[in-house]
Amino acid sequence: MKTLFTIGYEGLDSERLLVALRDAGVATLADVRAVANSRKRGFSKTALRTSLENADLGYAHVRALGTPKAGRQAARAHDAALMRRIYCEEVLDTADGGLALDELCALAARAPTCLLCFERDPEGCHRRVLAERMASRGFTTIDLFG
Repeated sequence: MKTLFTIGYEGLDSERLLVALRDAGVATLADVRAVANSRKRGFSKTALRTSLENADLGYAHVRALGTPKAGRQAARAHDAALMRRIYCEEVLDTADGGLALDELCALAARAPTCLLCFERDPEGCHRRVLAERMASRGFTTIDLFG
């Protein structure tokens, strides 16, 4: 079995994120946010990539697997079922989404990879849906909380 990690940076600072990734043996962080900007210091794409590279960790922004705006709004409203439906219909069940998922699986098969999004609880986040799809391809999931 191949291992996939997930983490949400809600409630974390950059150092706690790095410690959690290092302790788990993660080699690459796969940022699965549609918009890799954050008001939280250190979590926008460039700053995040720089801190990871300084810690000898890889970074990949997999924008194609991010949640569309309507899905993000559903997640913020704590409507996981609606978020899941929107995410599957508008992203995962499309040709582009399928190709992006194939690429993510290939990345995760090469080296220990962790999916990153904002939400601390993976049950209310699209990274849970991604992990379920990847489970059918032989991955087991470990959720990190920092």
